[in-house]
Amino acid sequence: MGIFIKLGWYFKREWKTYSTGVIGLLFTALLGIVPPWIIGRLVDLIHRGQLTVKALVFLLVLLTVVSFAQYLARYVWRTAIWGESAKLEATLRERLFWHYMQMDTQFFQEYRTGDLMAHATNDLSAIQRVAGGGILQFADSIITGGTTLIAMMTVVDWRLTLIAILPFPFLAVMARVLGKKMHNAFKKSQAAFSRLNNKAQESISGVKVIKSFGQEKDDMDEFNGQVDDTININRHVNKLDALFDPITTMIMAVSYVLTIVYGGHLVISETITLGSLVSFVSYLSMLVWPMFAIGMLFNTLERGNASYDRINNVLNKKSKILDKQNGVAQEARGDLQYELDSFSFPDEQQENLHNIYFTIKEGGTLGLVGKVGSGKSSVIRLLLRQFDDYQGTIYFGGIDIRDYQLDALIPAIGYVPQETYLFSNTIRENIRFARPEASQKEVEQAAAKSDLAQQIATFPAGYDTQVGEEGISLSGGQRQRIAIARALLIDPELLILDDALSAVDAETETEILQTLRTERQDKTTIIASHRLSSVMNADEILVMDDGKIIERGRHAELMRQNGWYADTFKLQALETEEKEGGFNG
Repeated sequence: MGIFIKLGWYFKREWKTYSTGVIGLLFTALLGIVPPWIIGRLVDLIHRGQLTVKALVFLLVLLTVVSFAQYLARYVWRTAIWGESAKLEATLRERLFWHYMQMDTQFFQEYRTGDLMAHATNDLSAIQRVAGGGILQFADSIITGGTTLIAMMTVVDWRLTLIAILPFPFLAVMARVLGKKMHNAFKKSQAAFSRLNNKAQESISGVKVIKSFGQEKDDMDEFNGQVDDTININRHVNKLDALFDPITTMIMAVSYVLTIVYGGHLVISETITLGSLVSFVSYLSMLVWPMFAIGMLFNTLERGNASYDRINNVLNKKSKILDKQNGVAQEARGDLQYELDSFSFPDEQQENLHNIYFTIKEGGTLGLVGKVGSGKSSVIRLLLRQFDDYQGTIYFGGIDIRDYQLDALIPAIGYVPQETYLFSNTIRENIRFARPEASQKEVEQAAAKSDLAQQIATFPAGYDTQVGEEGISLSGGQRQRIAIARALLIDPELLILDDALSAVDAETETEILQTLRTERQDKTTIIASHRLSSVMNADEILVMDDGKIIERGRHAELMRQNGWYADTFKLQALETEEKEGGFNG
């Protein structure tokens, strides 16, 4: 019953509606006592030869009225209990989704997408069943079972009732023994579902890679292996679950035998009438549902308990990024000053960034270049406050970025990553994602700045073109330019392009960068790129390697140093010439 205690906060909040539902169940149970009594009365009248038309009509009318009243009572409890269980699921779903939105990068590194999806679907459904079916099974087993037993003792015979319920204690023993085993089994079952969900999500997302390397069979074998593992775990759960019904049926069968034997003796001895025995058998049959409900109740409670614990583990995770409610509320702007002594990713011993110092005047442009894994993206991730645990300070407008409210800092930054994510919507809605109220003219201006407006004009549906899941219907360059337009639409104080031009050709890159220099003369820009032509006009260029700055200066200064930057620039220029020469040839 622990899950009822854990959900006590909700039951207390909605006690009025649940009370209405329980009262509806009580009336349903009380009204359910009447039909067996009517049947027993009819049997006695027939047996004695005393049945008249008037008596028959009266009993039939009474049976009809009771049936109609039961219908109304059932409507009341079903509306109340099932309605509240749906509200609980909606409440928990909103709470869980909001929690996902508040969590930091480390959280999403710890929990895979499939796990989070399993919590938001399978686990929430199991909890909803506790607040719906669980309450019904608990209350109905007590109310229907209790009222039926009272009717059996008062309307028929208390001695026959005691004899009939002799096997019932075995049901409590069985429920206690199996309940503990089922709790552990359900936990393993939910975990297996999460693993299978993860595998399905990864395989569907990476289907292009799987096909391009011809790994369909191996991936299918791995997926089938996880399916088999999940089935085996659930088979064990089902074996435990399946023990409830046969044991309950056996207990009820023993009760029927005892009832027939001892009840027959009472009829023969004229202690009770034949009609009373018929009523008693009807009452006993009414106990079948409460007995089965007890078995179903333990199933429902253990599933819900395991799921509630899993969701609570997620909800108890705290973001390492603290949003100061009394922090600076004005939107961040001004010079950007980076004074970082050291930074290491969580759970890593080695330093990922070391002695990173630079200043970008408002309206200036900084270039970040270096080999893959040199630390360019790490510098940017700290600016975006994906991690706050570092030695040093990053100032934006003379204020530590950790002292800003997130709603004041994040909207001031337009971030365009290399791996662009687009929503399954139109081009227009993807561009104005951060500003849903933006006009069509503003959307078109942003598209023009990212050198995409002319291509959109060639699409049959124009800005209403559906991009497909993750922008699958567009080329890599088109997706990147939509992401750039999306960032430019909010006119950020700081624009960060993290290798965001890697999928466009050199000519398009030049057009976009020239537009940015013209349009953003009073706004700050950071460009991280492996293509050095993207940063050659920056006010300062930082060359990074192994988390440190190894060269810095303007393009001309770095070329004179004849270091990594100069060598790489010459090599890339030579590759470009060879490509153009091969094309022209």
